[in-house]
Amino acid sequence: VQLQASGGGLVQAGGSLRLSCAASGSIASLNAMGWFRQAPGKQREFVARITISDSTTYLNSVKGRFIISRDKAKNTVYLQMNSLKSEDTAVYYCQYIGDSQFVWGQGTQVTVSS
Repeated sequence: VQLQASGGGLVQAGGSLRLSCAASGSIASLNAMGWFRQAPGKQREFVARITISDSTTYLNSVKGRFIISRDKAKNTVYLQMNSLKSEDTAVYYCQYIGDSQFVWGQGTQVTVSS
């Protein structure tokens, strides 16, 4: 499984960004896909996850601001990030969760200026 993430960038506080993560390869055992983030000097933290039944879970601090969704036909998961805050600044990583494996995509930088 390979993951290709995109969509990061620089945005002002209050603005929006949409991250994308496309999965390719042997994805038949897909159970869920998710997003994590890691800010400088901090541990990587869970942000959001969507299962193959479209059940979603969010980090409390992003609930109501971020929306995770997926396009089954494109094997792509999205993270729509609205009302961005400076504390959302981090490298964002997508994750593939299969029956017996976890795969990380390369990170994409999100910087929110205040």
